[in-house]
Amino acid sequence: MCAHQAMVHPSVAFLKETCVQSHRIPSSLIDASEPACADFSGLWVPLVTPFRDGAVDHPALATLVRQLARSGIAGFVVCGSTGEAAALDDDEQLAVFATVADAAPALPRIMGIGGSHLGQTLAWVRRLAALRPAGLLVPAPSYIRPSQAGLTDWFRTIADISPAPVLLYDIPYRTGSTLALDTLLTLASHPNIRAVKDCGGDATKTRALIADGRLQVLAGEDAQMFSLLAEGGSGAIAASAHLQPARFVRLIGLLADGRMAEARAEWQSLAPLIGLLFAEPNPAPVKALLALDGTMSAELRAPMTAASAALTERLRAVQDTLAAPRDVLSRR
Repeated sequence: MCAHQAMVHPSVAFLKETCVQSHRIPSSLIDASEPACADFSGLWVPLVTPFRDGAVDHPALATLVRQLARSGIAGFVVCGSTGEAAALDDDEQLAVFATVADAAPALPRIMGIGGSHLGQTLAWVRRLAALRPAGLLVPAPSYIRPSQAGLTDWFRTIADISPAPVLLYDIPYRTGSTLALDTLLTLASHPNIRAVKDCGGDATKTRALIADGRLQVLAGEDAQMFSLLAEGGSGAIAASAHLQPARFVRLIGLLADGRMAEARAEWQSLAPLIGLLFAEPNPAPVKALLALDGTMSAELRAPMTAASAALTERLRAVQDTLAAPRDVLSRR
């Protein structure tokens, strides 16, 4: 049973009342009972947002989503940093979410949110309720660098009004704020905070969170996926899994089954791809590789720039190696 399952979350009834009264959300879309015991284990793909001639390329996005959905992934993260959410306006973000939902309705979708203005963030969370996301991926407020008490209040306030479970996004190099272990353990007691995407870079903190067991710990740094899962983490949110998704799914399954030798071999084959995909700012290398097979354009929105030609060629070579039959590779 989920550690939070016996706890009744008091905010859901409040959200139903306020949203229905304002006619923003049909009552049928909100369940006034306690939230379901969410499971965020497995492999989640934080989707890129394809562009063409400056606009979101919805047909390309739908094609990408359908391709990934067949690989055995757990679900999608929509409008995260890999999706260039900071370069999308609100209507574009809602449209992107709708395209993903239409293309793969059976798979759950986590919505990324961000911001530094608490009131605006809460209003956005309420607006997102109509989409019924499986969860909200919530970072610390950027640039402000509040105290740990301020960070605790930030996440608690968002979790209090969200009808969807909250996943904490611990990524200090983007936000400027580090979530201390004590803060994370305090937040773990909130019935609507269920997981953490771990980009904190502190192995001791990661191990303590896994040992505590109340939050599902997901690898957020692709290069740390193997070690985090080998130590008992629940899954990963990995941009690299846009490419070779079935092999990443297999890796996570092998680690979950304790088949370490096979998992190590799979990881070692994927590691060169992961390294190159982050050799230049994400998501440019991912888009460059997806563009090679015609899935989408490599276009990004400013200030992001396209991957270099040299890196693109190196990515092509690694991808060709991974695509070769395994018996051919074994003879090299």
